[in-house]
Amino acid sequence: MTETDPAEGIVDFDAGEGEAATVEMNDYTKSLAQAKAKSVKLVDAITGATLKKKDAVHFDDLRPSLAEFVRHRHPDIRSDDYISRKAMDDYRAQYIAELLVDERGELSNLEDEVVESLKTHDTLAENIEEDYEDHRSIGDRMADMVASFGGSWTFIISFCLFLTVWMGINLAMGENKAFDAYPFILLNLILSTIAALQAPIIMMSQRRQEAKDRLRALNDYKVNLKAELEIRHLHEKVDHLLNRQWERLTEIQQIQIEMMLEQAKAATRALKVSKASKVKTNALKNLFGSKPKAEEPEDSAE
Repeated sequence: MTETDPAEGIVDFDAGEGEAATVEMNDYTKSLAQAKAKSVKLVDAITGATLKKKDAVHFDDLRPSLAEFVRHRHPDIRSDDYISRKAMDDYRAQYIAELLVDERGELSNLEDEVVESLKTHDTLAENIEEDYEDHRSIGDRMADMVASFGGSWTFIISFCLFLTVWMGINLAMGENKAFDAYPFILLNLILSTIAALQAPIIMMSQRRQEAKDRLRALNDYKVNLKAELEIRHLHEKVDHLLNRQWERLTEIQQIQIEMMLEQAKAATRALKVSKASKVKTNALKNLFGSKPKAEEPEDSAE
């Protein structure tokens, strides 16, 4: 039995237990690797700050266009470095802003809001009806009610009934006793007053409806723009993941081919050793083979 090297304290290189010593060495190597992995600190390659595992993003996991954008600003960054999620969101917002500037010119306030929402992961969809209802005054509500009633069949039918009753009563009472005899001057005055008041009220309601439609259109534009950018981001990310998956599958296939070749070589070597052993055995048999047995003397005749 050979003595154990002090530097390798837990391994016993026993001549009869070589396999057990190898297993212990592998366990020792794994434990060292795990301890080293635990002691490794994740450092932001941009700011140099220490990162938690949940806040760290591997630079190689970024999609190629965003990685190239970051590398253009930090040429010293490497593929195996880490950056913080906050830095990734900031650079993604800058990248999208430059992309929009290249495609559409200067950014508007709406597009700035979309870029900021992508940076902070906020939603842009809003309920315009609720927001608009919260800001309506009493006069606005009354104007909307008048406009809603004035544009309904209820108003038309009730107004026709009112005219019929008014004219019928005055005609039945006669010209001397009627309070509004033909040609119904008082009725014309009432109708003119109603029309003069109703028209601006309806116009105010229509103007507020146009403002509501503009808000709805702006909200739809922001949502559609964000959806377009998110879909583009997802397409690039999926393409990047597919390329990486293809590279990994190719690498695994190459490793499998190498293993098959090594196994084939090992089988060939074993076959050659077996053949050499057989040849050696046959040669030894021929060289030191047993001599032919001596013939026994024949029994003499009686």
